[in-house]
Amino acid sequence: MRVLVTGAAGFIGSTLCERLVADGHTVHGIDAFVGSYPEEAKRPNLEGVLRSPAFTFTVADLRTADLDPILEGVDAIVNEAAVAGLAPSWADLDLYVGCNLSGLGRLLEAARRANVSRFVQISTSSVYGIDAVGDETRPLRPSSPYGVTKLAAEHLVLAHVDAFGLPAAILRYFSIYGPRQRPDMAYHRFIEAMLDGRPITIFGDGEQTRSNTYVDDCVDATVRAIERATVGEIYNIGGGHTISLNDAVQLIAEATGREPLIDRRPPVLGDQRHTSADTRKAQRAFDWRPAVAPREGLQRQVAWHAARRRTVGS
Repeated sequence: MRVLVTGAAGFIGSTLCERLVADGHTVHGIDAFVGSYPEEAKRPNLEGVLRSPAFTFTVADLRTADLDPILEGVDAIVNEAAVAGLAPSWADLDLYVGCNLSGLGRLLEAARRANVSRFVQISTSSVYGIDAVGDETRPLRPSSPYGVTKLAAEHLVLAHVDAFGLPAAILRYFSIYGPRQRPDMAYHRFIEAMLDGRPITIFGDGEQTRSNTYVDDCVDATVRAIERATVGEIYNIGGGHTISLNDAVQLIAEATGREPLIDRRPPVLGDQRHTSADTRKAQRAFDWRPAVAPREGLQRQVAWHAARRRTVGS
């Protein structure tokens, strides 16, 4: 199968590309290097997969690129491309609407013209709002512009399913972590601060909870969804264990062997209070279950940070 992965240089996108190539697929990745962290921080994510003859990469922006040549011969599309981050979305709505909604619209139209056999849209637990606890039938009330754009994106995909028969399904990711995690995300910042001996900034009381999803589990669900998700359906993808931010800090402290220095500040506007994914629908549809618990996953992420530091220092 020839698979197009958008957002291919990102944390999750690059890991997905590696998995698809390892599974024997031909993969074309595209990325615009727009969003929460700079190109020089994302490029290293592709170093491994670029060595494979089964992978090609193009710098392309969904908002402006000529997408028809890029989609030529493509069987399936996984749209990992998005500008993420709850707090920054309050300051630049145009960027979020352009990348997360308008760019998606152009991709959907190109996918129709290319007659792809599968389209997997990546969404987020942020569409549920402050408390994202339960299954896919939970009411949707996003608490940030980011969540609003991602919910609108879901509706746009489903409109194409209903109007044109686009073979699309939607995955709602819950708090992905692990090697290559974006520098703006909490665990990445916490690990780097602990390794440096700097204070960790925690917004709020730290008792906010997450059903964190290890990146390999997330990618496994996505690969299964390409082949087995039901058209027009939405699936929660979460890690199976719910822990507080304070508990996560202690697990990171154990993995680094460092005592955390904590700087507590007021909560971030729009931040989720609790997330806990009911993933039974994904289990029934494509036999997916998360395999990596938070302690193991954070140990792996800490090891990645430490190895990266040794490489840079050598």
